Formats: sequence, structure tokens, C-alpha cells
Amino acid sequence: MTLDELKLFGKWSFKDVEVRSPALKNVISLRPVYLPHSKGRHEHRKFWKTKVNIVERLVNRLMGQAINYGNKRDRVNSKNPGKKLKALRTVKHAFELIYLRTGENPIQMLVRAIENAAPREETTRVMYGGILYHQAVDVSPSRMVDLAIRHITQGAALRAFRSPMTLEEALAEEIIAAARNDRNTSHAIKVKEEIERRALSAR
Repeated sequence: MTLDELKLFGKWSFKDVEVRSPALKNVISLRPVYLPHSKGRHEHRKFWKTKVNIVERLVNRLMGQAINYGNKRDRVNSKNPGKKLKALRTVKHAFELIYLRTGENPIQMLVRAIENAAPREETTRVMYGGILYHQAVDVSPSRMVDLAIRHITQGAALRAFRSPMTLEEALAEEIIAAARNDRNTSHAIKVKEEIERRALSAR
């Protein structure tokens, strides 16, 4: 079997998956893998996370997802730190649900969701003359992907929290909504638009 013939979980091919955004082409890795588990080889090398398969980056983020509310004390920490196989099963079942509901390649849907949920501009705090104010800045491609994945998994966790919906169903719905750029139902799209709105007012 050649590298191009490898399919994720033996089901979904990376061959025809396309990254449309020019900014994200070099930071979204679509290197074919059967099981997205690189055992942390990228951990101690700068910017090597861009070489980690994008599905594995979703799995890693899901493994350590925490839900934050307005009050900092009202926080639900991740219950699955280090349980990567459990996170892998969650992503696998979510991808199966995405395929059943849309008939499309779940990897392509994930890439579309990341492209749509990636903020292009955000704010940073600047101290000038003893006064703190917010300044609009462009977001680097690597951080764009990081924030998009974070908000997608956070949206899935919020959907499943205190709900009869399972995390797999919640993740599938969030990815589908973000891939369709649905600002009414996607948490990731709402957060992206809020970040860009604050940046626009801080220019």
C-alpha cells in the first residue's frame, strides 16, 4: 500500500481533500495516516505542530478541552487528560455521523470548518504612557488554526454539557455548522465574528 492509499481509520481518504485558504495551506497538514497518533514527536520542536495531521490536532485539543463561562470560578475542567484513545474514538464516531448526515468526506468538512472559524484579526493589550488600551493585530496562520480548533471543540463541549446529546453528536453538529458557515448554530463562527468585531472597533 502506498502513502496516498492510506485512509483515516481505514475509511476516509486524504487524496482529494483541499485547503482553499492560501494563508492556511502551509499550516494544515494532510499527510495521510491510518491512526492519528504521533506520540508527541512534535512536542519539543518549535512549530512542528504544523506537521502534525490536522485530525490529530483536533483529537489533542478535544482531550484537554475545558468549558469556561463568564464567571472564572464557574469552570468545568477536562475530565479526560491523557485519555487519547477515548478522544480518538470520539472523533471517529463524530466523523461517521458527519458522513451519514452530509455524505461528504469528514476530513474535508473539518478543513472547511477550520477555514471558516479561523479569525483573521484580533486584539492585543498595549501599554503606552501608563495607559492600557487594545490594539488590533493580524493573526498568524498557525494561531488561526489553533483558535479555530479550540473554538470548535469548545462549542462541542458546551453542546454536550448537561444535555442528553453525546459528545460525538455535539462534535459532529459543530463541525457541520462551522463548515457551512452557519452563524446561528455554530459556536466557533459566533466567537470568530465577536473577535473580529472587537478588533474592528480597536483599530
